[in-house]
Formats: sequence, structure tokens, C-alpha cells
Amino acid sequence: MKIVITGAAGLVGQNLIIELLKSGGHEVVAIDKHPSNTKILKQLHPAVTVYEANVAESGKWEKELSNADVLVLLHAQIGALDHQEFMKNNVEATKHVLSVARSNHIAYLVHVSSSVVESVADDGYTNSKKEQEALVVESGLTYCILRPTLMFGWFDRKHLGWLSRFMKRIPIFPIPGHGRYMRQPLYVRDFCRIIVACINKPKQNEIFNITGKENVDYIDIIRAIKKSIHAFTFIIKIPYLLFWWLLRIYAVFDKDPPFTTEQLQALMAGDEFEIIPWWDIFEVTPTPFKEAISETFTDPQYSRIELKF
Repeated sequence: MKIVITGAAGLVGQNLIIELLKSGGHEVVAIDKHPSNTKILKQLHPAVTVYEANVAESGKWEKELSNADVLVLLHAQIGALDHQEFMKNNVEATKHVLSVARSNHIAYLVHVSSSVVESVADDGYTNSKKEQEALVVESGLTYCILRPTLMFGWFDRKHLGWLSRFMKRIPIFPIPGHGRYMRQPLYVRDFCRIIVACINKPKQNEIFNITGKENVDYIDIIRAIKKSIHAFTFIIKIPYLLFWWLLRIYAVFDKDPPFTTEQLQALMAGDEFEIIPWWDIFEVTPTPFKEAISETFTDPQYSRIELKF
């Protein structure tokens, strides 16, 4: 099959392409607007056709949909200080891609949505992802929608990947409040195997909540990372309000911060997402959390590759 992937140079896209090439027999076309990360993708996989392009705009990438069998929508704005960035990259870009897909009569679409569409959070990311998912449902195309929780793994430039790099640089690692914020982290390689399963055995107009199988508190995630990377930093708990103000100050100097006050509020929102037996539905064996963390930070080939913001 010919598989076209938007947002292909990010966390999920980089891992998905590894899984697709491992399974063999597919022609993969990758599209992403990030110059540095598309360059990394090209270096890792010379046989993959890679376009550095913004899918919100017309371009040469559109011709690849004329004979594509599957379209995988991965492009997303995850963090931003300006809410217009969420609308531009999650909503407007999706409108354009879906228009091109309809014109080319794409038979099947896999859309990576997010668990936040069922969250109590009210922020730019959550609201734009809800609108993005609605666009896919109303597109008239045959789709499968996957809603993953917080993901981690190789090529993680934000979440746990950024935390691990931060931990290596500082002697004291701050935790907001008591740190007992339940998370349901999803290993990105498990999730990519689910996407591959959706491609090989299409699900017709179905939506699946894909949640990490193990509930892990935020502070225990940090401790697991520290152990895996052999960091010597001290983990200390600081008041939530102080942590919030530190993020605000950091954002003054970094216009694309890896962690924002909105994400801090989402961390403490107390969401607990539905766990369905995706391991049975998609015939994918879940990787235990501790094993996945170890693989993420110790793999000799991929763990040292850092994507840019």
C-alpha cells in the first residue's frame, strides 16, 4: 500500500515509520513542516519520500494523495502560548488536508486524535483537538480515529524526553505539589503498532480510546526516568503556585516552552480515561511501563536522537 503521513517528523510519525518499514511492503510518503526534524527523518530513512511542507498550504505534497491507499493524520500543535497556533495547525491545516483527500477519493483515513477530547480541561489544545476530530467525522471519508493518552518513547522532544534532558542538566528537579497526579502513559511503539494494525485491518468509522494499561503517578514517572538515565539530580516537591510562576517566567524567555501553565493545569485536572482491551482488539502486546522506559532511554540506535522544538 501507499501510505501518506502528515506530521510525520514528530514523536508518533518517526516511530510509525520505523514500524511500517519493519513490516515491509509499503510505500511511505512523509510530510512535515519542521526543517530540522524532516532532515533527521530523511537521514534515518533515505528510501522514504519526505516533503518539508505546511499542509495548511497548497504544494507539491498534494499530488501524493492522487494514488494513495491510506492517509494518516498526525499533524498537531501540542503546546503554544498563542491560541491561534492551535487553530492554525490543528484546525485550518486539517480542513485543507481533508479537502485534498476528498478530491482524490482517499479510501481510508487513520486520524490520531487525543484523549483530551474527553477531558475536563478547557484550553487551546483541548478545544482545537475536539474541533479537529469533528472535521474528520464530518469529512465523508471512511475513517478510524484513535485517541491516545500521554505518550512517551523514542523521539520525544516534549513530555518525558524533555524531562529527561532537563534532569541531566540541573542538580535539583522540581515537582509541583505532592506529585501524586495519576497518569496513564502510553508507550509510543505500542501505539504505532496499533496504527499499523488499523492500516492492515481497517476499522470502518470507529473511534477508540487508547490508554496506557498501567496507572502511574507523575512523581513515579520522574523517578523511573532518573533511574534509567542514571541521573544524580535531587527530586524536590515545591508548592503548586511557585511552580506555576516559574513556568510563567520561563515562558517570557522561551516563546515555545516545552511545558506551559495550561499543561500544568491539565496535569492536575484529575482525568482518568477509559481503558479498553486494545491489546486484544488490535492484537498488540503491551510493553510493561518499566521495560518501555528502559527501552526509551537506553536504546543504542534511537534513544540519543533529539528532535527540535
